Amino acid sequence: MIKIKINGQDQAWDGDPDLPLLWLLRDEIGLTGTKFGCGQALCGACTVIVDKQAVRACVTSVSDVADREVTTIEGLDPTGDHPVQKAWRQVNVPQCGYCQSGQIMQAVALLTENPKPTHDQIREAMAGNICRCGCYQRIENAVHLASTGV
Repeated sequence: MIKIKINGQDQAWDGDPDLPLLWLLRDEIGLTGTKFGCGQALCGACTVIVDKQAVRACVTSVSDVADREVTTIEGLDPTGDHPVQKAWRQVNVPQCGYCQSGQIMQAVALLTENPKPTHDQIREAMAGNICRCGCYQRIENAVHLASTGV
């Protein structure tokens, strides 16, 4: 039995320990905000936070997160008012929106580690998250805005 804390709730998994975390979150628990993109940790759509670090849920097995804390987009704020989510809305970041939960989770992990990143640090931290719509400038601006506490 693998025990995990997901969005503050204790969970137990008695299935395949090699199951990707993404499928536990989406198919078993019903947290569909974390998206499947490439399945190879190349796009960042499946980014979640594990013990304050951004990880790709598509290549992270359930056994890799045993006894750890996982936060998904649903766990940031029950009303969607986490400072990064508010900045995303204020800057009007999304276009299609598919990658945005992964982008937001990556940004939250960055700001947890570095609350006042420079624009270069933001670009570097966000580089592994792909946006097919090309919203990179708005993403960078939103991360910067969130870092100011607005």
